[in-house]
Amino acid sequence: MRQRSLIAVTAALAAGALTLTACGSRNDKAGSDTGDGGNTTVVIGVDAPLTGDLSALGLGIKNSADLAVKQANEKKYVKGVTFKIQALDDQAQASSGQQNATKLVADKDVLGVVGPLNSSVSESMQKVFDDAKLVQISPANTSPSLTQGPKWATGEKVRTYKSYFRTATTDAVQGPFAAQYLFNKAGKKKVFIIDDKKTYGAGLAGTFKGEFTKLGGQVVGEGHIDPESKDFSAVVTQVKSSGADVVYYGGEYPAAGPLSKQIKASGTNIPLIGGDGIYDKKYVELAGEGAAGDLATSVGAPVESLPSAKEFVANYTKAAYKEPFSAYGGYSYDSAWAIIEAVKAAVDANNGKLPADARAKVLAAVQSVSFDGVTGKVSFDEFGDATNKQLTVYKVEGNDWKSVESGTLG
Repeated sequence: MRQRSLIAVTAALAAGALTLTACGSRNDKAGSDTGDGGNTTVVIGVDAPLTGDLSALGLGIKNSADLAVKQANEKKYVKGVTFKIQALDDQAQASSGQQNATKLVADKDVLGVVGPLNSSVSESMQKVFDDAKLVQISPANTSPSLTQGPKWATGEKVRTYKSYFRTATTDAVQGPFAAQYLFNKAGKKKVFIIDDKKTYGAGLAGTFKGEFTKLGGQVVGEGHIDPESKDFSAVVTQVKSSGADVVYYGGEYPAAGPLSKQIKASGTNIPLIGGDGIYDKKYVELAGEGAAGDLATSVGAPVESLPSAKEFVANYTKAAYKEPFSAYGGYSYDSAWAIIEAVKAAVDANNGKLPADARAKVLAAVQSVSFDGVTGKVSFDEFGDATNKQLTVYKVEGNDWKSVESGTLG
């Protein structure tokens, strides 16, 4: 979600395209879906909101992880292993996520988990997975505290859970990235900041505010909303009288869309910008015609534009999933493939068989994973954070989002 040199990133990803192709064409002998006695079943769990307001994002996560598993099986990537997916619906609720984590831990065949979408849900799952030494890789969580502890902003970074990783970059990068774009590129100097008081939204708004004021921008007002209420008239009135030339929203599209629509309906024709939580076509539908010019930042470069992602896009289309891969599809595929790579490493190190302590061995192997994936180079730092810090700014044009600029934090 940050800005790098687009030329450098594109070149690196183009180089990685060859390796991505290899992910779909390696010839290592392995199990098949026939279920013959020579195969060991390895389950990769997926946790995401598969129903409810955020299901557009959650289903893209599930489908993309499923595609990775199908490709691994089709190409017989891990000797003697057949991969399967077990997808559970957390409904974007922390309590459901914790129950799902417990269920996945109880299944001895589960050797890794992709998900969840929401940082607040992940907070309820981390200890459950860590106690079981079951690796978790989120394609979407962006709260810095998940990897670097509650005092990360003061420079006191502590990795609490060694079983937790993510392929998406964090709000410590995304918020400042948005602030730099607005102040330096879009010429916005006065902002009204709104958040939904949740882990993701409030955290993102906080990192944005810090950078925007550091640059010399003025925060002319702040407010909070209940995302379950679709009447935002109180805060809209404050925005209208504030003199703001932009609204920054920390939260997700089910509330952001109606908020933008109500701001425009009040006669305040200023753009709303948010993070990856609003980057979905559903936002454009909810915000209506007035959404033109609204902005969002999201992780990585646009998947469709990356040479390294062409095979993923083609295979996803060929698989005929009912839902689009959405904002986190490439990151979900890469999360699942990181687990597949770790299983392969554990098998290769144990004379071609899964070791008795497979979960611990797979967890240890993930820390050293490094491959060229859909979203670029996939590897993890000492905190379990993605080393890929790429971000993109998108703008609403017509009935969809169009990319404006990609890069890393300046």
